[in-house]
Amino acid sequence: MSHPVTELDRVVIRFAGDSGDGMQLTGDRFTQEAAVFGNDLSTLPNFPAEIRAPQGTIPGVSSFQLHFASYDILTPGDRPDVLVAMNPAALKANTGDLPKGATVIVDTHDFTARNLTKVGYAANPLEDETLADFAVHAVDLTGMTVEAVKEFGLSRKDAARSKNMFALGLVSWLYGRDVAGTETYLAHKFATKPTIRDANVAALRAGWNFGETTETFAVSYVVKPAPAAPGRYRNITGNTALSYGLVAAGRLSGLPVLMGAYPITPASDILHELSKHKRFGVTTFQAEDEIAAIGAAVGASFAGTLGVTATSGPGVALKSEAMGLAVMTELPLVVVDVQRGGPSTGLPTKTEQSDLLQAMYGRNGEAPMPVIAPQSPGDCFAAAVEAARIAITYRTPVMLLSDGYLANGSEPWAIPSVADLPAIEPGFATAPNHSTTNAKGEPVEEFWPYLRDEETLARPWAIPGTAGLEHRIGGLEKGEGHGNISYDPANHDRMVRIRAEKVQRIADSLPPLEVDDPSGQADVLVIGWGSTYGPIGAACRRVRAAGHPIAQVHLRHVNPLPNDLGAILRRYDRVVCPEMNLGQLSRLLRAEYLVDVRPITTVRGLPFGAEALAHDLLTHVTRTAEALA
Repeated sequence: MSHPVTELDRVVIRFAGDSGDGMQLTGDRFTQEAAVFGNDLSTLPNFPAEIRAPQGTIPGVSSFQLHFASYDILTPGDRPDVLVAMNPAALKANTGDLPKGATVIVDTHDFTARNLTKVGYAANPLEDETLADFAVHAVDLTGMTVEAVKEFGLSRKDAARSKNMFALGLVSWLYGRDVAGTETYLAHKFATKPTIRDANVAALRAGWNFGETTETFAVSYVVKPAPAAPGRYRNITGNTALSYGLVAAGRLSGLPVLMGAYPITPASDILHELSKHKRFGVTTFQAEDEIAAIGAAVGASFAGTLGVTATSGPGVALKSEAMGLAVMTELPLVVVDVQRGGPSTGLPTKTEQSDLLQAMYGRNGEAPMPVIAPQSPGDCFAAAVEAARIAITYRTPVMLLSDGYLANGSEPWAIPSVADLPAIEPGFATAPNHSTTNAKGEPVEEFWPYLRDEETLARPWAIPGTAGLEHRIGGLEKGEGHGNISYDPANHDRMVRIRAEKVQRIADSLPPLEVDDPSGQADVLVIGWGSTYGPIGAACRRVRAAGHPIAQVHLRHVNPLPNDLGAILRRYDRVVCPEMNLGQLSRLLRAEYLVDVRPITTVRGLPFGAEALAHDLLTHVTRTAEALA
């Protein structure tokens, strides 16, 4: 039958069910369909920390939210326009996020009295007025799936596992998305299990056909492709982009890469991805613990390799002593921290930005490290290349602060041209660098491992075994230049200050900050770092659409701070800093520039919502205008 087609400019869909219902796969496949179609998109996977959470319970609900549009978007959306709920728990957990008029597609199969009671429903919400504000489509997705795949001889339990593909087929029909790509994916994924493959494909087609033939859905929809600059694009997650950036850094520098890591959520995918790229000179080492992982990375850097380690906040705590060793030995090292909710085990699968002060100061002694942070999943690629550039050029460990939102979320990414990537020159020492005399007064040439480049203050990087460049390095304080162990107070003071100055000089290589102030009349500046870029940008759009000027600037480099930041902050009457912590960057900026930076904070394990953040920013704009009147 023919359905009217309505054009929309954007849609937010959330798939929700038990952690074993395949909601992450369903969301990922719909995302791929939207990406191939040409929509701009942003995603937010959300799942329990348990490998298999209690079935049918609210804590066990797993969800995947996708925002896709015909124009440039910045966030995965605040509230879903469409909820696909696979059981009562998924419905209960997500109804509160729905706007009035939202579409709700519910699998009725598990709406038994026992399951309803388990999640706190006194009566069946599909039969009373609980969902009166929404357009509800109650469909026996499980029952129709079992019927659609019965020819394959699966048990009822195994047959029901394909219900996520039925749901995907239905929603794909509803929004005019081709499922050929998903069929190809299923053929590859289950190549050795043809019965499972065929059942999933049958369920997918059955879902599409149900939407096409049923009278349940009176209208289908289309969201046209978004305009995009010419180029080749792919949908990419932050962890994958970061991994590719590390591979690219190895090729750009001509260095082999060694990743030493211990599995930890949400950073493990970086180790998994890098393990696939041995042909690009990447070696991966899954260590027995976090300390061994970074120890291997530091040792690799000493041997002339780009050493990398990836972890999350608890792992950073364990790696702190070895990071101090890398500071003292002045060796290149990239430490990736994919932040999650803390403290302790905290919220392993949820996002947060609460490791900034740990990255800045979480080592004994004066041990400064550069800190940089990507702003979006795709930007993780460029941030990884930049981290490696700094580490290699300035002979220093670098902290790269991603987070769970970026790591698991995805967006379209324009694959860069190799010609546009920066050159990275290791500049290994090849000959002695200091002239002196021996005991007989005869001139001799020596290698001093702590003589420095005049511009960068980087010390020479000598590969062990190079004739004439024998030297010792280690955790004890070094004498300036010659590098012998020194306990001299004046020397220690000098070396501490040199190491700090070396990090500060990185700012001289940074481009000017870009301030987004379209009107040039803003009195309020919003400053952020890392993954708050999207929510801040979306919130500022809303404030401007309401007729109020507001400016935005975003930091990739948090240590050292850009040279022009102080002047920018002082141009505005009020500076506001949204962060997914309790105000860590705002404290740093207050201390550094003596500017009254006002924090807006959240620690809910979720990114900022653009609507709520816009409300907070509008309050600051209004109060500033009143104060200036």
